[in-house]
Amino acid sequence: MQPSKTIEYFYSAHSAYAYFGAWELQRIAQKVAAHVIHRPFDFAPVMAAAGGKGFRDRSKANIGYFFGREMVRWAQWRNLPMIRHRPVHHDNPLALANGAIIAAGDSADPLRRALLQAHWRDDADLADENTVKRLAEDLGLDGDALVRAAHSDAVQAQHSANTEEAIARSVFGSPTYFVDGDMFYGQDRLMMVERALKIPFAP
Repeated sequence: MQPSKTIEYFYSAHSAYAYFGAWELQRIAQKVAAHVIHRPFDFAPVMAAAGGKGFRDRSKANIGYFFGREMVRWAQWRNLPMIRHRPVHHDNPLALANGAIIAAGDSADPLRRALLQAHWRDDADLADENTVKRLAEDLGLDGDALVRAAHSDAVQAQHSANTEEAIARSVFGSPTYFVDGDMFYGQDRLMMVERALKIPFAP
């Protein structure tokens, strides 16, 4: 069955909540035969444009809840393994990992799951070329070629375009999904994404 619906998927390769929703998004897309359009973006400028606070500017209560207890619960709810600390390399640049997803083409979906899980299960550095190569090769991809492509002007231009489009469409976090232009923020809205693919919500 050919996909009749699309999900525009804006996210960053280091996003914890994108990790929690990664397999559920795959399940939904397969169930309703929807095509996922991957739009990995640079997180910091999107957050800045939306007026969001950086990690260091948040209160201890906010960090303790959204980046502590809430993450532990979601990992259990989704039955996903997760480290119990903020990844050591979490603030490293995203250009390589996001670029690799863009360059992966039809393999973007399994690669983004591998990158997200490596970061949140194994504390992997997604800015490290050898890490990205290994994860790509584990999927049967050419790691060297993928990393070269990820650094290319064309792929990085697409990364910048995704970031600008996220800002233009008022995206304020990762992950964010669009179904027929209707925006759903957060993997906890995936049940609504599934419904929207079948029956659009009234305006």
